[in-house]
Order: sequence, then C-alpha cells, then structure tokens
Amino acid sequence: MNIAARGHKSDPYPFYARLRDNHPVFPVTLPDRRTIWLITRYEDVANVLKDTRFVKNPANVADRFNVTKQPWMPRFARPLVHHMLNQDKQAHARLRGLVNKAFSPGRILQMESQIHEVAEMLLKRVRGRKRIDLIADFALPFPTIIIAEMLGVPACDRKRFIRWTNVIMQVSTSKWGMFRSIPSVWGFVRYLRKFIRSRQLAPQQDLVSALVKAEVDGEVLTDDELLSMVFLLLVAGHETTVNLIGNGVLALLENPRQLQLLRSDFGLLKPAVEELLRYDSPVEMGTERYASEAVTLAGVKIPGGALVGCVIASANRDDRQFKDPDKLEIRRDPNKHLSFGLGAHYCTGAALARMEGQIAIRSLLQTLPNIQLATPSSQLSWRPGLVTRGLESLPVILGN
Repeated sequence: MNIAARGHKSDPYPFYARLRDNHPVFPVTLPDRRTIWLITRYEDVANVLKDTRFVKNPANVADRFNVTKQPWMPRFARPLVHHMLNQDKQAHARLRGLVNKAFSPGRILQMESQIHEVAEMLLKRVRGRKRIDLIADFALPFPTIIIAEMLGVPACDRKRFIRWTNVIMQVSTSKWGMFRSIPSVWGFVRYLRKFIRSRQLAPQQDLVSALVKAEVDGEVLTDDELLSMVFLLLVAGHETTVNLIGNGVLALLENPRQLQLLRSDFGLLKPAVEELLRYDSPVEMGTERYASEAVTLAGVKIPGGALVGCVIASANRDDRQFKDPDKLEIRRDPNKHLSFGLGAHYCTGAALARMEGQIAIRSLLQTLPNIQLATPSSQLSWRPGLVTRGLESLPVILGN
C-alpha cells in the first residue's frame, strides 16, 4: 500500500477503518523505503500529538543510532526543513513566538475585508462562464493571493512559487522524488534568498520585513532561519486552504441536502466549515514525528527512533469519537476534529484558514447558486503526497 499515491488518495477511508479496527498502530513502507508507524484511532492520535516523547527533530532522539534515516537532500535545500514545525521545546517556542503575532485573532479580523475583496475579484472573473476548474480558477489563487500579500511577494512571482510548491509537496511520493524536484527546490531557494535580502536592505510594510527586524531574546533570525520560516509560511499558508475549499465544495455537492441546508441558513457557516474540515481533512497526516524512546501504544511497541505518522483523516472518521463519522452533518456538535493538530504544534494559521474557508464557501454559494459537478466524483484526480489530501482539479458547471 503506497499511502502517498493517487489511488490511495481517492478514497483512503476504508483502509484506515480497517486499521482502526484491527491494527491501530501499524507500520508501512514509504516509497523512499523508510518505515512509518501509522497511528489511526482518535484517542491515540490526540495523545501522540501532545506527548513530548514523540519529537519533531530527530536530533532529539535518545538513541541516535536507531533513528529512522532521513531521506537524502541536497545541501542547498537543507535549511528548508529546519523550520518551526521540525523543532521541539525552546527552539520551537522561540520561532513560533515570532509568527504568532502575525496570526493573532485580532490581526486576522483586520484582514476580513481584504479577504472578501479577493473572493469577489476572483468570482467576478468567472461570472458568465459555463464551466470552470474550481481549483485553478478559485481555490488555488484565493489563499495564494492572501498569503503572498501578507508576506510581500510581488503579484508577478506568485505563479512561480505555486509551481515550485506543488513539486515540493510531492517529493515523498516516489523513491526518486527528491532528485526530480531539485530544479524546483533550487529555484525556490534562490528566489527566497534574493527576496529576503531585498527586505534586509529595504524593509517594507510586510511580514517578511517584520521577521527580518524581529528579535528574540536579543537575537535576530539567521539567514537560514529566515529562509525556512518564509518557505513554511508560503507553503502552509495556502496549501491547507486550497484543500479545504476544494474538498469542502466537493463534499457539499455530493451531499445536496446538506448543501441546501447551508444555502437556506448561512448562520450554519461556522459549524459547516468545521464539519468540512473533519469530513475531508485538508491534512491527511500530521507532519512527521519520531519516538524519542520505545513507546507502547494500543498494545504495540513502537521502537525508539521510529518515524511516526498521526493520521488526522482517520482520527476524524473514528466512530469511537464521532457519531456516524462517514456522514456529512454540517450541524454536528460537538465536533472536536484534529484537522489543525493539537498541543504545542497546533496550527498557527488556524484562525486565518477558518476565516478564508468561511468567506470562500459563502461567496461561492451566493455568487454561483447553481454550481454542479461537471465530472463524476469517481473520475476526479487527487494529488499524490504524504501529508496533505487535495484535488488536482474540480471541474464544475456554473449553471448561470
């Protein structure tokens, strides 16, 4: 079973249901030949996400000799993986503290009108057309424009970093993924270093300039820390929301009663977005963790140094936690899904993603009230990759 392949991505839920029932902690082999231990039950996933014995940085594993071997990476790209998601304790807190200010609830609220304007602008472009690709024409450019403007990336460069990001997100899908991605990784690193340098020389009113000037305990970020931080924000700042919109709209179109319920009462928008996050999580698996020591979970001993994958998509469909988990119910309450993680590494951009999802879906349904699938859902293609789950395209008929 290649859990990063398109075939698995099209419908991973039966496989995860079997694991939850029979093998809740289960080792599988990745395309790069590493072994990853999949954690699939809600309670176990929640516990691992909070358990400090499962570390993000393999250097913090007690027995370095047994830690899962890291995939090969060219030297120029190595700083990209040293971002805050791959750090623990003080190192993580130091970097996260800088970004939290930019993604505070108050700051996000100030962006609401701007987010509405972006949605209206994109929908105005497609009005009058009979058919569009919802991903290419709306779901992808929508969060991309927003995070790019926050960071200060010029409009003329956005298509390039979308292309680079798509390649990089698929690195784990094959043994030779990193080799094939080298041109894109090189282009991205070269662009980001040049962009950061421009802000060091001439700061602007943007997030990258703020990071350049920021101090933590009297220390500024190093060039490599700036590189990894900007890379993370660019990738994570749009990838999750693209999938939230694409997966969410598909789920609504496949469940017409729930779609009609939402159209008749947009007061249900917030719980609806939470349910869409649970039902088809934009993040299928939490970013990698390592057992810092041997840990027994669900009666299974995970060896020290092992690579561990918290399967968010499986936890969100666990009938031990959710009633009728395979049913879309936009009024679901309570709905303690794990799509943004849990614990110290809870998603910094959760508030922004929620607002983007709510505005995007409401704007779509109000502007395009007769939207329909143009292709049977069984024929849709899903992007390969280990961490996220999203559509390559979503052809829809507007029915104007």
